[in-house]
Amino acid sequence: MNFWSIYEHGFARVAACTGHTVIADPRANAEAVLRQARRCAEDGVAVAVFPELGLTGYSIEDLLLQDVVLDQVEEALATVAAGSAGLLPVLVVGAPLRHRNRIYNCAVFVHRGRILGVAPKSYPPNYREFYERRQIASGDDERGGTIRVGGESVPFGVDLLFDAEDVPGLVLHAEVCEDMWVPVPPSAEAALAGATVLVNLSGSPITVGRAEDRKLLCRSASQRCLAAYVYAAAGLGESSTDLSWDGQTMIYENGALLAETDRFPLDDQYAVADVDLDLLRQERARMGSFDDNRRTHAARTGDFRTVSFRLDAPTADLGLRRRVERFPFVPADPERLALDCYEAYNIQVAALQQRLSAIGGPKVVIGVSGGLDSTHALIVAARAMDRMGRPRTDILAFTLPGFATGEHTKGNAHRLMNSLGVTAAELDITPTARLMLKEMGHPFAADEPVYDVTFENVQAGLRTDYLFRLANQRGGIVLGTGDLSELALGWCTYGVGDQMSHYNVNSGVPKTLIQHLIRWVASSGQFDPETGETLTAILDTEISPELVPGEELQSTESKIGPYALHDFTLYQVLRHGFRPSKIAFLAWHAWHDREAGAWPPGFPESDRKEYDLAAIRHWLDYFCRRFFAFAQFKRSAMPNGPKVSAGGSLSPRGDWRAPSDGSAKAWLHDLERVPEA
Repeated sequence: MNFWSIYEHGFARVAACTGHTVIADPRANAEAVLRQARRCAEDGVAVAVFPELGLTGYSIEDLLLQDVVLDQVEEALATVAAGSAGLLPVLVVGAPLRHRNRIYNCAVFVHRGRILGVAPKSYPPNYREFYERRQIASGDDERGGTIRVGGESVPFGVDLLFDAEDVPGLVLHAEVCEDMWVPVPPSAEAALAGATVLVNLSGSPITVGRAEDRKLLCRSASQRCLAAYVYAAAGLGESSTDLSWDGQTMIYENGALLAETDRFPLDDQYAVADVDLDLLRQERARMGSFDDNRRTHAARTGDFRTVSFRLDAPTADLGLRRRVERFPFVPADPERLALDCYEAYNIQVAALQQRLSAIGGPKVVIGVSGGLDSTHALIVAARAMDRMGRPRTDILAFTLPGFATGEHTKGNAHRLMNSLGVTAAELDITPTARLMLKEMGHPFAADEPVYDVTFENVQAGLRTDYLFRLANQRGGIVLGTGDLSELALGWCTYGVGDQMSHYNVNSGVPKTLIQHLIRWVASSGQFDPETGETLTAILDTEISPELVPGEELQSTESKIGPYALHDFTLYQVLRHGFRPSKIAFLAWHAWHDREAGAWPPGFPESDRKEYDLAAIRHWLDYFCRRFFAFAQFKRSAMPNGPKVSAGGSLSPRGDWRAPSDGSAKAWLHDLERVPEA
């Protein structure tokens, strides 16, 4: 295995091509196809898609019925086939072909010197500016047949899948332009039959607003079909008699835009992206309703024919032609992040409001440390009280300093509680902790500087114990503050500790998202300016449990690793079930260069880190050991709390159900495929 090869990690590079068409000159158009095909081959492209009727021009009208044109189309196809002999990509070329008594508008699959098969357009349009049925036959009922091309019979029909036998999961299907616009497009059946990369050869003249309509349809098709959708439209050279053309190209994958080119190009252009076949396979396996839908339509989808071929994909390092978010839970796009923060915050607020209403409106008891998690839980509780028309004094907020609590964080906790107008109090746990450690015979009680797990958990446990008893005493419920990332790693004290609460609003929120939620709450004016200033000050505080005394701040990330990498891994494991070796490959592309790619808005410059492969591998090992072999027993007993991110939750009643006595050996074995450096 070459770790650096995209094809070793379940990707396939695809291209949507457009260029200058010469009307009724198949020879010139064949050379144009091969020119782009050679460029695609140099880029390691597996599939290159060209516009509708690209060998003649789409706007050819009645010239489609001229024998000289149709004769030259077959010659041009022979030229394209011969020219493809030494090239990597499967070329999907648009051509009019004679069959029986009619002309069909076809997508022709060409690879390594031969024509693999031909898919006709199902639904030629005949309305407004379109008049295709004058020349073109409908191919919707063409199934199970063959067609003569270049003196040979090849498979012909809308029921064809093209399967790369040496690239698992790369299964192609073509539809042509209008086929995408009908209520039940051919690609939907093809996806149910097994196609993962759906291609559309399009003519599609441009009018105001049509480009957005095309994008909507492509995105929708890719998401509904859990597939990639590759779209290539005609551009320069098409007739301007009554229409204009923009050469739009785009590649979608499961609803996400991977690549597109500028419209109205003056020369050859192609959109290139690496489609994640593993992701598509995982999505289909997880969404059982996808295959249930196949069973409903089995009478049609079961009759698809498969044409197999060998791609012989390169194993060299081709880079990675797709955007990989550093923070999968935190989009770098400012508008998308603002919307995500609005939704996440209000999901938490609405969930807490419902829980309080359902159980008789108790008060809320919460421990406030001055750190990110408890800060966010507190501002969620404050907004929930506002929405319910209740006074914020019904929130009983306690700061519970221990042996290592700093004045800075404690001061932030008091300032936040006061600015929000909650019922605030301070309860020093150190006398009780000293008594417990003494009665346990812990060395610390004899003035020995022993700061072990027991020393830490005595403090964590007492804080939770006090909160539960205070809730009993004062008619409240304990609001949990621990986040999704801590649950993933088991970085919480089990039972009588921060793992437990009556309800946890943060259980679905990863650590890397919480700072952005707080920043959004402050910047969007959800509370008064004083509260906003305090929230901003808290954002500048390093993550620390503050359990061990000492001059140097006890840093969580110096001990358990960067939350940025752990959340990256968590998303890929929880959402996609990816192998550690693939996660390492993706993480390297996302994190090896701090100057490359976009950062979320507002992310501090000083915190913009980069990680080499050795660091990524090390912390992946740590994550696998804790997530798969240790922490599940804590998650199996986690309190209720709302799912927030599409990336998933760890509730044993929801997204993640796993044995508490599992093993990490399989994941650690796969991790050995990752180079040391």
